[in-house]
Amino acid sequence: MAMKIRAALCAGALIGGLILGGAATAQIAVSANDNKAKLVNGVSTVVQNPPADTITVIDLGQSPPKVLAELPVPISVVGPPSSVAITPDEGLALITAAMKINPADPTKVVPDNKLTVVDLKANPPAVIATLETGSSPAGLSITRDGKLALVANRNEGTLSVFTIDGKTVTPAGKVAISDAKSGVSHVAISPDGRTGLVTRDGDFKISVIAIDGTNVTYTKRDIHAGLRPYGIDISSKGDVAVVANIGIGGGDADTISVIDLKAKPARVVNTVTVGQTPEGITLSPDGSICAVVIMNGSNKAKESPFFNDNGWLRLFRVQGTNLVHFADAAIGHWSQGAAFSNDGRTILVGNMVENDVQVFRLDGDKVTEAGRIPVKGGSAAVRIADKPR
Repeated sequence: MAMKIRAALCAGALIGGLILGGAATAQIAVSANDNKAKLVNGVSTVVQNPPADTITVIDLGQSPPKVLAELPVPISVVGPPSSVAITPDEGLALITAAMKINPADPTKVVPDNKLTVVDLKANPPAVIATLETGSSPAGLSITRDGKLALVANRNEGTLSVFTIDGKTVTPAGKVAISDAKSGVSHVAISPDGRTGLVTRDGDFKISVIAIDGTNVTYTKRDIHAGLRPYGIDISSKGDVAVVANIGIGGGDADTISVIDLKAKPARVVNTVTVGQTPEGITLSPDGSICAVVIMNGSNKAKESPFFNDNGWLRLFRVQGTNLVHFADAAIGHWSQGAAFSNDGRTILVGNMVENDVQVFRLDGDKVTEAGRIPVKGGSAAVRIADKPR
């Protein structure tokens, strides 16, 4: 059965580029795939003479989800698994590249500064611009009106600001958050587009920013959730945010936290233990479910006492500011991001080691694997569009 699913998905990849522009029922997800990094017995190793990094455009409106297109785009597994963002009309994908192979020493990587703009409605999808960011751009988000994008510059302590007008993306300055050691990692934007939360895994803070059109300012308000806050997402209702605290990788169980955005000022009100290294975190489009991608030691050396031969997709019901655990599913190794379909019943999880995206179906309190989508590289990030509600 698995072989038949794989065959169908591969066939979709061959014909998908021809139908993307006319797929009226499509819901687009994008996986960003890194070919530069390989896990060798628990050590992230630079691949020599790797093929180009890629993105995979996936239609979540089909069952099973179908690959519509794949194209070369520079990306990086370094940073939270939120290095791709999609405009609300699903017309553009913006992809960051935190690291590139060092031209002077191909056994190492160095910070990059690239933001790639992909026209998803072109037939086939195509790169239409490459823009400069700050050093080592990582997580990014787009406002739900589709007019502004913010990029976290991990090696610089800043945010890059970009305006979006149709297919034109234009640099609009930078916002200083802290120094380079603060590890500015990801930025999430509230549904009304007026507030943002910026994770800083280097100094364990979450900074609050104010947004007024293209004017973005650091409010000097910082929130403290746990060890190394990394991935973060804000509910479509704007009432809560969830943040993954990835810890220091020492084998201890790590946490996720809930931020009450209705409180004045916003603050952490709940923290839940989830397991080793919660790499990715996302909320369903209606805000009712929180999905966490937990490495569970699958990225460690096999002789490590903390090694486990799979990660976990862990699901929680969001009940006010409480998280109620209700389901788990085994995933791959060194797994990264997750994304929901619009109806919340399909979940994608990206696996770096397996070079695939796992597909899960959620039926009530039961989650089951429904197939795998092979991708050209390790799936380092997977995302859908944040749409107005």
